[in-house]
Amino acid sequence: MALRVPKAELPAELKENMIKQLGAVAENIEVLWHSPQVTQDNLEFGGKVGAWNAADASLKSFAHMAVAAQVGCSWCLDVGYFQAQNENLDLAKASQVPRWREAEVFTPLERDVLEYAEAMTNTPPTVTDEQYASLLERLGPAAMVELTAFIAYINLATRANVANGVTSQGFSDACEIPLAKRPETSGFVSTA
Repeated sequence: MALRVPKAELPAELKENMIKQLGAVAENIEVLWHSPQVTQDNLEFGGKVGAWNAADASLKSFAHMAVAAQVGCSWCLDVGYFQAQNENLDLAKASQVPRWREAEVFTPLERDVLEYAEAMTNTPPTVTDEQYASLLERLGPAAMVELTAFIAYINLATRANVANGVTSQGFSDACEIPLAKRPETSGFVSTA
């Protein structure tokens, strides 16, 4: 897939910040920069989302990658794995998120979070009362509300990337474990 809108020229300071953070300029930001206000608001809100700390960072990271795998956002999987390495998360687990149902590395709570992320991502969402209640009991209200809002935000970001034609930039190439490919029979509800 190719970018559906050409890259816009970013201000030098923004480019420098991206390179410090990621080692390269993020193509999704170059695409969004056609509307600087949308880009700045998105970066600001994304920064706030990233600062939330009621829910475990690894659970949010795995949820992010589960959404990205389901939506087909290779850019998010790529950068998510890179960030998992930089945040010292379990890379064996991170690498297996796209095939979490078959992988044996996840705890029951992690599996339930991955399933919840996919249920929220389905169109229409397929979250059940039982699924929500089970996570709420184990995570508590603050973490559950945060996890839910985080997954909703990630759906916005991944879907925008896919719609704009943004794909992997190779951030995860610096990591030692390659990302797993999502199996053909993923187990999620398809409305196609």
